[in-house]
Amino acid sequence: MNLKKDLTSFLKSAKKPLIVVLGPTASSKTGLSLDIAEELNGEIISADSRQVYRGMEIAVDTIMPEERRGIPHHMIGIVEPDEEFTLANYKKLALQKIEEIHDRGKTPIIVGGTGLYISTITEGYNVPQIPPDKKLREKLEREAEEKGKKHVHEKLEKLDPEAAKNIHPNNLRYVIRAIEKTREKAKVKKSVPKFDMFLIGINWPREELYERINKRVDKQIERGLVEEVKKLLQKGYDEKLPSMSSLGVKEIIPYIKGKMSLDECAEILKKNTRNYAKRQMTWWRKRQIPQKVNVVSGDNLP
Repeated sequence: MNLKKDLTSFLKSAKKPLIVVLGPTASSKTGLSLDIAEELNGEIISADSRQVYRGMEIAVDTIMPEERRGIPHHMIGIVEPDEEFTLANYKKLALQKIEEIHDRGKTPIIVGGTGLYISTITEGYNVPQIPPDKKLREKLEREAEEKGKKHVHEKLEKLDPEAAKNIHPNNLRYVIRAIEKTREKAKVKKSVPKFDMFLIGINWPREELYERINKRVDKQIERGLVEEVKKLLQKGYDEKLPSMSSLGVKEIIPYIKGKMSLDECAEILKKNTRNYAKRQMTWWRKRQIPQKVNVVSGDNLP
């Protein structure tokens, strides 16, 4: 495919254009989106559930201001690590940004690997703003104490087998949050998307993608990942916060506490990131996205 030609043709006919660049972590979404934004007078909207937090830019591989080529970026570093940020929050703010970009006569480009964030825009999810269910959390925590964590995990298996496969029974906080999310999902409805969309998916051979991930982790450590996580802990952010469970944060904490070597933590981070990339690819293969995804081989990217 000739991506530049196809995008130019798309923009000629689109009334409310929206370009979406999706793919697994370390697939070069950022570089491709910058090239597209430069070529087509675009602005970039992050669809990464961890890049919304401040203070963990290295851990979540946020593009730094000096690397943005003067292109406006949105939905990056907008909340503190201890602030709650939901899918409903994301949808509301992202739609506002898309409208503002259109009003400026420019092209919005959504970039990311968080499937639900992208789907809430591309598939028109109507997402209710549901507060945390504290009573449910307390009830499940009591059950875990009385009957064991496996008992609570079995509940998740019945409600959402796919989520249960990806969460270890001992990770009680994740299991409880996943159960809570099943109630949210039941209230989510679809509506007709309001944009003309052009979706671009980046595809790498698995081994090449995994090698890119390994190299990126090494670079993150060189850039000061350990110091960044230390600062988060020094500021008093609880390890149990959703933000602190981000890849690149939770894996480094055992080293800072003297429980593991840095090499051991780095290898765990590489493994966890590879597993995350695998889950991302599985997610997109299973999604019934109504628009055709234009697949670009990572080997062909500049």
